[in-house]
Amino acid sequence: MSKPVLIIVGVVVALLGLLFTLQGLGVVGGSAMSGSTLWAVLGPIIAIVGIVLVVLGLRKRPTP
Repeated sequence: MSKPVLIIVGVVVALLGLLFTLQGLGVVGGSAMSGSTLWAVLGPIIAIVGIVLVVLGLRKRPTP
């Protein structure tokens, strides 16, 4: 996967993880996920995966 695509996907996944966390905590309402403990736990995990993808996309590859 090319670096810009990896970075964009990582940002989107991290933002979705943040949204899921806020919905799980009941900060953002209007969905079945609002106030659900499952999403309050899964949201940060998803956000961390997104951040890892961004970091991998930003890393410089070692020159041979």
